[in-house]
Amino acid sequence: MHSKFRPCIDLHSGQVKQIVGGTLHDADAAQLKTNFVSTQPSCHFAALYKHHMLAGGHVIMLGPGNEQAATEALQVWPDGMQVGGGITNDNAQLWIDKGASKVIVTSWLFPNAQFSLERLQLLSQTVGRDRLVVDLSCRKCGDGKWIVAMNRWQTLTDMKVNMESLQMLAGYCSEFLVHAADVEGLCSGIDTELVSALGKWSPIPVTYAGGASSVSDLALVNRLSGSKVDLTIGSALDIFGGSQIKFVDCVKWNQTGVLPRQDC
Repeated sequence: MHSKFRPCIDLHSGQVKQIVGGTLHDADAAQLKTNFVSTQPSCHFAALYKHHMLAGGHVIMLGPGNEQAATEALQVWPDGMQVGGGITNDNAQLWIDKGASKVIVTSWLFPNAQFSLERLQLLSQTVGRDRLVVDLSCRKCGDGKWIVAMNRWQTLTDMKVNMESLQMLAGYCSEFLVHAADVEGLCSGIDTELVSALGKWSPIPVTYAGGASSVSDLALVNRLSGSKVDLTIGSALDIFGGSQIKFVDCVKWNQTGVLPRQDC
């Protein structure tokens, strides 16, 4: 087994976009920076992923106005993709019923930016541990520690990403999704330190997202994590307007674990 490429569909205002993660601000929409806005609907990408059997990717709703687009993607491939963004105990089962293989939760677990074990336990009971992914998207603080960031990465919580927190949370969910928000959308390289740490700390599967800039990052994540962490690639991918990574090469990596030969 080797680390896998996990596809994504990031939705903002009903459109498929690739966003520079640190620029999402509710108070100042003008700060938003996008690397890509698709002319294709969400279902186009879901069909592409289904065709290549790239299971376990995620549909992320970044703010309001994305429910219809998310639903359309899930209906193309029932039980093939996960969904996140605004997930609560009240709507989690609804998204499972709409076709999500799993629901991804962050902000609802942190009322007033404070972690609630009670809420996690409740949601885990509602949909089942096997259907739940906890999003530990994070920012690195001045002390070198990673802190979980909620509310579309705008608000820091009271939870550190470390071995203790991952082992505790793993009792209630089946996967973690970790966006490195500080490098998300920059195509400037992955956070190697974080990937290595996740491989050591997590007792359950992890998907890392943020900064991928070369197809060789798949092999790098595989090596750093001991094959325990998968990689999501966004802005650098050719299907999202990027020039650094070919989608077909990611598909081949998943099938063979071998990178394409680099031309001199």
